[in-house]
Amino acid sequence: MARPLSEDKRSAILAAAAHWVAEEGLSARTAKIAKSAGVAEGTIFNYFPTKDDLLNELYVALKGELGDAMQAGFRQREDRPGRWEMIWNAYVDWSVGNDAKRRALRQLRVSETITPESRKAALGTMEAMAAALFDGPDADVARSSSRDFTAAVFEALAEMTIELIAKNPTAHALYRRKGFESFWRATSAG
Repeated sequence: MARPLSEDKRSAILAAAAHWVAEEGLSARTAKIAKSAGVAEGTIFNYFPTKDDLLNELYVALKGELGDAMQAGFRQREDRPGRWEMIWNAYVDWSVGNDAKRRALRQLRVSETITPESRKAALGTMEAMAAALFDGPDADVARSSSRDFTAAVFEALAEMTIELIAKNPTAHALYRRKGFESFWRATSAG
């Protein structure tokens, strides 16, 4: 009878994978991931049948963690500018506080290794927020009519803001606020 899988080991493997993907990209060796996770290399494959499966699950886990952080901010405000700002602040703060995860997610996001199924699974929380902001009765008609444009501007300005904060942490609040103001102006209708 097979031993039950440990959630602690699974979490340790995902955390180590995030670290090594951030450091070395998707070519990070499973031996390094296993050593950092404190498990034998073969143990990884008890949890994830292939390295691609590990990377796909890491992508879904990281997007879920980021989405949860953003969702918490989203629920705290009712007014649209406030909702957008809470989402922005949560995104920037999570990214600054989880630099390796952010860098890993950035690499995974553009990888062809990530399957369409994983991309769809990772949309969960973020898609619900986008639907509320763009499609529902509470839709934000002041934003650009294109979700894709708004998302691209959000991501580009957030990445720039995060990089500036990393270089000058004492200006965190200032850069975060100025970044949001730039996003707000750039995506306003009209």
